[in-house]
Amino acid sequence: MEVASDFRSWDELIPDVLGVIFTHLSVHDRLIIVPSVCKSWADLVAGPYCWQEIDIYEWSSCCEPDKLDPLLEMLITRSSGSLWKLCVSCIQTERMFTFITENAPSLQILRLSRCNINDSIVEHFTRRLSMLRFLDVSCCTNIGARALETIGNNCKLLEGLCRNMHPLDTAGKNFDDDEANAIASTMPKLKHLEMTYHLIKTTGVLQILSNCHELEFLDLRGCWGVKLETISMEQNFPKVKVYEPFVTDFDEKDGWEELSESSEYLIWDFVAGDMNGFYDDESDIDDEMWDDEGRLEDLEFRFYQGIEDAEMFWPPSP
Repeated sequence: MEVASDFRSWDELIPDVLGVIFTHLSVHDRLIIVPSVCKSWADLVAGPYCWQEIDIYEWSSCCEPDKLDPLLEMLITRSSGSLWKLCVSCIQTERMFTFITENAPSLQILRLSRCNINDSIVEHFTRRLSMLRFLDVSCCTNIGARALETIGNNCKLLEGLCRNMHPLDTAGKNFDDDEANAIASTMPKLKHLEMTYHLIKTTGVLQILSNCHELEFLDLRGCWGVKLETISMEQNFPKVKVYEPFVTDFDEKDGWEELSESSEYLIWDFVAGDMNGFYDDESDIDDEMWDDEGRLEDLEFRFYQGIEDAEMFWPPSP
């Protein structure tokens, strides 16, 4: 007599359920390990179920520019328009921004720090990304108030903005409220705002607080032109959690993590021949490639170690 089981075997799971499970794996595992298990899994990871969220932020920070675009194009193409979260850094080409806007119209969370983006590119891609709820354009030094105003006008659902700067990019420059005024005048629904090491002044902060009535979190670490004691935060804006310019003890797991938990994985690199050819149309791969012989023997993995304490390069407060 057979006993009924509450457990189902892996091959009985429908594709979208398997896709949800695989999204908990690193990008490396989804591209290299999962396809080597069996042909059905290889077909699954070639489709959109596993690529509604793409986080290659850490890898792209260390990646050679000529390898970033092909990988990003491949992953976005696999998502088939269902991509809602993208985390990447150091994009250098305008063509790549155009590709994102044309193939990922459903994006809600977009992280683009340290990218070579300018005001005209921002104007182009935000027209087609009206569903954005959270945007990170930190350390993008070629954009300014015009770009932020464009973002606010085109992305009416925006609730979170990261506009952090590296202290070396702003050291010695004059304080300026242009970007703060652009945020205050076009982003009334903001709940989360990060502007660390920015050139903002006290007047700019007051403009933001007075116009963004739903604001809950404001990070002003390193904003030496801001004197919050003159605003009386606790009395006038008691609902806003603020990290002040001179805060040194800070928990990095803040509001950004609540909206978007970045997946952590080992940095990896492909060095085995032509990457595009290696991944093109898995459905055409001969069944003989799915034998017991290892398919990973030609791959070489490179590991990079980032700076353990980035603050060691940050200049002291004036």
